[in-house]
Amino acid sequence: MSVLSIKNYTKYYDDFKAVDDLSLEINQGEICAFIGHNGAGKTTTLKACAGILNFDRGEILINGMSIKESPLECKKIMAYLPDNPDLYEVLTGIKYLNFVADVYGVNSEDRKTRIKELSNLLGIYDNLAQPISTYSHGMKQKLAIISALVHKPKLLMMDEPFVGLDPTATHHLKNFMKDLCSEGSAIFFSTHVLEVAEKLCDKVAIIKKGKLVASGTMEEVKGRTSLEDVFLELDSQSEEVVND
Repeated sequence: MSVLSIKNYTKYYDDFKAVDDLSLEINQGEICAFIGHNGAGKTTTLKACAGILNFDRGEILINGMSIKESPLECKKIMAYLPDNPDLYEVLTGIKYLNFVADVYGVNSEDRKTRIKELSNLLGIYDNLAQPISTYSHGMKQKLAIISALVHKPKLLMMDEPFVGLDPTATHHLKNFMKDLCSEGSAIFFSTHVLEVAEKLCDKVAIIKKGKLVASGTMEEVKGRTSLEDVFLELDSQSEEVVND
């Protein structure tokens, strides 16, 4: 079943076409990497899928529901982790996580278990009583990851989630992603770390100047070569859409 369905999505900023007629589907249990240069349209697409940005043409469905027509219903079953999360720094880490859990209606027993498990693995359990304003950038990133996972979203979207994470946290995040998908969720994330994407993902979508230039399963897109080689080859070519 499709968890995220993007159909002919087009976004303008004034007269500039940031994303042009993009179509993509991500099903239950799939992890899809979104690859492209800075400014290619990745963040714009992720924000539109999360209901943060309006768009000019097309349709975005979350578990069969329109993000435009049913934004609250869609947001209840998703999580979006931006590349630079804004946290309520006057709160302690635990108060922030409880606030997020309240928003999503996570019961006290489930949230306690989930927060303890995730924060222990990411190494910030002992810091949760401290104000977020005292956290390092990496600790804030870890707290944001926990907040995105606390309600076990049906769709998890992330913008460069591995930036700022230490190797141990990166390892655990990859395992969290796999575990979430094993329970029927789907993940859509942007990254410049092509080696991680190649090993972790079932699908990949490559965007160039707002146009999708390649999409499909990882094996279909990269063939017998590497994802890095495919990306560099597509980057050197003129714009030509290649779909599975």
